[in-house]
Amino acid sequence: MRDFLSMLPLQVPFEEFAGREKIAYLPRELDYAGSPGSDPENRDLIYFTSWGNLGFYYNADGIGYSDATPHLGTYDATEEELSLLEGGDVTIEIVG
Repeated sequence: MRDFLSMLPLQVPFEEFAGREKIAYLPRELDYAGSPGSDPENRDLIYFTSWGNLGFYYNADGIGYSDATPHLGTYDATEEELSLLEGGDVTIEIVG
């Protein structure tokens, strides 16, 4: 989604959600028109359209396809590293 890329780099606070993902709320809603939903897997970065938040999945077991979860990309971090996201602002940027 180009709209998400246009916001980067971005600093947002993260929190734990449901023992499945780390989430962060964006400063504004993304334009996701025409973006397909996804069947999230571990290490997926998604946008949850219903709440307007990012989700870094680390336990996607049992979560099926949803039109409300466009896939934004993937990440490379352990669960322990993801836990370090909580408690302060985190910078999200493209690493290439």
